[in-house]
Amino acid sequence: MSAPRLDDYAAIVGSERIAVLRRHARRLEGLRVAVVNSTRVGGGVAEMLARHVPLFNELGLRVRWEVIEGTPQFFEATKTMHNGLQGAPRELTPPLREAYLEANRRSADRLDLDADVVVIHDPQPAALIEFATKTCPWIWRCHIDAARPNRGVWRFLRAFVSKYDASVFSMPAFAQNLPHPQYLIAPSIDPLAPKNQDMDDVEVNAILARFGLDRSRPLVVQVSRFDRFKDPVGVVRAFRMVRRRDDCRLILVGGSADDDPEGAQVLREVHDEAGNDPDITILSIPPDSDREINALQRAATVIVQKSTKEGFGLTVTEGLWKARPVIGGAAGGIKVQVYDHRTGFLVHSVEGLAYRLRYLLNRPGLADEMGRRGRELVRHHFLLTRDLRDWLTLFLEVTGRAVA
Repeated sequence: MSAPRLDDYAAIVGSERIAVLRRHARRLEGLRVAVVNSTRVGGGVAEMLARHVPLFNELGLRVRWEVIEGTPQFFEATKTMHNGLQGAPRELTPPLREAYLEANRRSADRLDLDADVVVIHDPQPAALIEFATKTCPWIWRCHIDAARPNRGVWRFLRAFVSKYDASVFSMPAFAQNLPHPQYLIAPSIDPLAPKNQDMDDVEVNAILARFGLDRSRPLVVQVSRFDRFKDPVGVVRAFRMVRRRDDCRLILVGGSADDDPEGAQVLREVHDEAGNDPDITILSIPPDSDREINALQRAATVIVQKSTKEGFGLTVTEGLWKARPVIGGAAGGIKVQVYDHRTGFLVHSVEGLAYRLRYLLNRPGLADEMGRRGRELVRHHFLLTRDLRDWLTLFLEVTGRAVA
C-alpha cells in the first residue's frame, strides 16, 4: 500500500485545512531542511518524522532526515540526560560527558547539515551545534517533560541549547529560561498510518488470537516503552486490586528503541512483578508492529497510561483516536488530552488507578461516551495536519518569509 498523500486527509480534517497547508508551503518552496534525531526505529519522534518528512516534501520543501550515531556509552549518557531532564537525580560523569561530546563531534563531520534550516530533536544531537558550521537558523525541539529538570543535567545541556536560534516545546510548563524565542507545538498522530487507520473486527480478533487473547472479558491495555517513568509495575499492582472484585485481563504492550538502553531491565522488573499470573499478558513486540498495536488498542475496554513523567504521551492520543476512554497519570502532555469525567480520568497513585478502573469497568455507557469525546478532541487538535501547519508557520518565521 502506498503512503497517504495530503489530499487523503481531507475526508478526516476537511479540505480547508489541506488548502491552508498548501498556501503556507507556497512561500517555502524549495526550502532545504535538515532534521536530526537519534533513531529511525522506535518511539514517537521517529514515528512522526517518518510521516512528516514525505509530506513536507510533497508540499515542495526539501526535507532530509539524518540520524546521529554513537557508542553504548553515548546512549547511556543520553538516557541519563533524558531521565535528568525529567527531574530524576542523575549525574553526568566525566566519561559520560566525553562519550556524548565525542559522538556529536563525529556526527557533525559525518552528517549533511547543509540546509536553510536545521531542526535538532531532543538531547542526543543537541551538541552538534558546537561542532558543525552554522550557516542558517537552528531549532531545538524538546519532546521531554522538562518542567523541573535536574539542575546539573540542564546546566550541561543548556550550554548547547543556548546557541540555537529557537526552541520548541510541547507545553508551556516545559519552557525554560533561554536567550532565544520559544515556541509551542504539540505532537501528533497520523490517522492514516497502519497504527491508527480503521480496522474491522475480523482483523482485530485475528490479531488477538495470535497472542492467545479474546474479548470474552474486559481488557485493560497499556502500550508504551518499558520505562520506569511509564510505571508498568504500578499498573500491575493496580490491576491486582481491581481483579479482586472485577473479572478482567491486563495487557502490557511494549518494545525497545535504539536509543534506550534501560528497556530490557525494566521489562525484567515487570515480569518479576507479574509472576505467572494467567490474567496478565506482557508483550514485547518489534517497533514495526503497528497493526498489532492498533488491534490491541481497539480491543481495549479501557486504555491506561500511568506515567509519572511524560513529554506528551502519543499512546494516549492513539487510544483516544480509537474512541477508548483513557486513564492517565497526571503528568506532562497527558493533562492536555485526558479531561476528568470527559475523555477519561487523571490519577496520581496506584490506588487512584485501581479506583478509576473499577469505576469505568462498571459504567460501560460512560466509557463509550468518553471515547467518543476523546476521538473528536484528537481530530481537532492532535492530528498531523495541525502539526505540519505549526511547523510551516515556524519555518516562515525563522526564515523571514512570514511577510506576504
